[in-house]
Amino acid sequence: MKLLSVIEFFGHFHPLLVHLPIGILFVALLLQWMNRNNQYAALAPAIPVILLAGCCMAFASCITGYLLSISDDYDESLVSWHMWMAIAVTLISLVLYAKEKNPAFAINKKILSAGLFVLLMITGHLGGSLTHGSDYLSRPLQQIFSNDTLANATIKPIANVQEAIAYTDVIVPILQTKCYSCHNVNKQKGGLRMDEISLLMKGGKDGKVITPGNADASELIKRLLLPTDNDHHMPPKEKPQLSESQVALLHWWIANNADARKKVKDLAQTDKIKPVLLALQSVAATQKPRTDIPATTVTKADEKIIDQLKARNIVVLPVAQNTNYLMANFVTDSVVDKADLQLLQQLKPQLIWLKLQNTNIADEHILQIAQLTNLTKLDLSNTFITDKGLAQLAAISGLQYLNLVGTKVTASGVAQLKTLKNLQWLYLYKTGYTSQDWSTIKTMFPKTMIDTGGYQVPLLKEDTTLVKEPVKKY
Repeated sequence: MKLLSVIEFFGHFHPLLVHLPIGILFVALLLQWMNRNNQYAALAPAIPVILLAGCCMAFASCITGYLLSISDDYDESLVSWHMWMAIAVTLISLVLYAKEKNPAFAINKKILSAGLFVLLMITGHLGGSLTHGSDYLSRPLQQIFSNDTLANATIKPIANVQEAIAYTDVIVPILQTKCYSCHNVNKQKGGLRMDEISLLMKGGKDGKVITPGNADASELIKRLLLPTDNDHHMPPKEKPQLSESQVALLHWWIANNADARKKVKDLAQTDKIKPVLLALQSVAATQKPRTDIPATTVTKADEKIIDQLKARNIVVLPVAQNTNYLMANFVTDSVVDKADLQLLQQLKPQLIWLKLQNTNIADEHILQIAQLTNLTKLDLSNTFITDKGLAQLAAISGLQYLNLVGTKVTASGVAQLKTLKNLQWLYLYKTGYTSQDWSTIKTMFPKTMIDTGGYQVPLLKEDTTLVKEPVKKY
């Protein structure tokens, strides 16, 4: 397992390195072309140096690319072509370097240069096809010249949603726009392909992702409902996220046995899903705007206060681009004192995310924290808070995310927060919570995702290492 992690670590350097040889070798080819003119004859000594640098970087890219290919899931045929073209680039650039150093070398430099140029183009295209799909270059042209193509990757209105095929017309556009980029014929993250119904139902390395008739037990729905900053959330937080209505449509389809042939009208429809389906007739499904960042604007925070906090080893950053709202993180300072909290209170209008995990925060500090009423995210994991201090957090009415992992709070303490109607994520792993408290807490927070941890991760065959006793020699 450790060996696989090391391989994956070095393989992830490939996207960083792969652009360097392309740029360097193109510069070398450009200088070669310019050097034909006597005006640029002084550039000649630089050409072999640049070619050698490009060759070395191409070699490093080949190594990291190979490591990435065996630690992730890509189309084997496409990976093979990409790999051999990259190796050819490395070898041709090395031969071209030798020709530059020794003009007497019996090989045509023009043919080498032209071949290197073509190989760079082919290798780059194959690499783009692996990460972005085989239609990466042609997709913009399809969008320009075609009025109706899957390349447009948008969800279009349906003329009569009840007569539409549920899977083909409702579900496929969602998967296509949000999932196919990582789970397609060229790239299968986790061994999962979603671009064909049979492969979608088959699942990936960790088993099936859809349980027909039981949406809540389906791994696909579970991953979609995880917080965006969770490593297992899908799609990854840097990718376009599904809207609430899109998740509801997937849940509805799976609950109806994930049928690939039936029309919408033939599937059971609750009162909640009917308006979602009806909306598909007029407008495309849209992504739900973020709620953890207020829509209203706020004035810029006092830079002097921010500088004072940073001087006390407290990380203060904007929560997003083009906004004055801030987050404060005590990741580099485990001791929070009264002065720290007083400074934070001076940022009350702008401060919406506060991370106090692994600090000395206890009940006596909560009164000051509760005065930060604009908070939407609060992380108190592995602190000394108890039920007594927890009650004061009810004053933060806009709180959406609360992490209490590793604290001494109990179900009765959590019950004091039932007035927090906006609470979406509540983490109770390693607390005084017991399995008997689940139904009570869930009743109090019906719209909240409550994470109690303790997951059992299946052990895969490839995760194990067989250790054999060494053979004794006599």
